[in-house]
Amino acid sequence: MPFDYKKLWMLLMEKDMKKKDLEEKAGLSSATIAKLTKGETVTTEILERICRVLGCDIGDIMELKS
Repeated sequence: MPFDYKKLWMLLMEKDMKKKDLEEKAGLSSATIAKLTKGETVTTEILERICRVLGCDIGDIMELKS
């Protein structure tokens, strides 16, 4: 099942952050950012790091597409 990370991108805009900012603050690779952009799966560790940086819950950054 593909994932939808639209909530993540909206949250970044609300916090006036760019993908590059998230990459640096969460210690992500550019390949991981590319996966998120394409709606591909990433590890729960990655999602946890993103949530910690943004101060949010996993449901605030993603949802399953049906």
